[in-house]
Amino acid sequence: MEFYIQKPLSYSYDALEPFIDARTMELHYTKHHAGYLSNFNRALKEWEGFEAKPIEDLLSDLNSIPEKIRQSVINNGGGFYNHALFWEMMTPDDEKRHLKDGPLLSLINDAYGDLEGFKKIFSEKAMSLFGSGWVWLVQKTDGSLDIRLNSFQNNPLMKNPSLNILLGLDVWEHAYYLKYQNRRAEYIENWWNVVNWEFVESQLNLN
Repeated sequence: MEFYIQKPLSYSYDALEPFIDARTMELHYTKHHAGYLSNFNRALKEWEGFEAKPIEDLLSDLNSIPEKIRQSVINNGGGFYNHALFWEMMTPDDEKRHLKDGPLLSLINDAYGDLEGFKKIFSEKAMSLFGSGWVWLVQKTDGSLDIRLNSFQNNPLMKNPSLNILLGLDVWEHAYYLKYQNRRAEYIENWWNVVNWEFVESQLNLN
């Protein structure tokens, strides 16, 4: 029995070329993401009586997880969840790659001056992360935006379930090394060309 499954990509491996290369996408999805999922499900089978629930609920309540599998769930459940979001946060659709006037742009302008100001700060944060991890744009309970860093496969929900994840960038080397080698800055700069702003805005809590 598999508690969680890997959704098919909504685009082909080469759909994000030339910014994200096809071979990286294929390996990232079929090896790294699939590997996290396999290890995640394996760990959960050691949890007697476990019943599948929304993964956000599971990762938001780490103390409920048996200690013997907790770190595996953090590592592999986090890796599975983070990547599932990451695929949706990118798109080959040119129309979705442009952030239109609306509530998200207004919040970005309020917090960072304008979209370019936000991209600059977010990119700098991504460059500042030592080793492997993620950089996230989140919405706080008061509706405002913030940028958070997490090492490894951790994410903001694990420490603060009230945060609403809007956008995330994978800065593990496996996300870019085949094409960009050690040039993380170039990877980050090019990644902005494939961000699915339509999806990001759909994540907003407008209540």
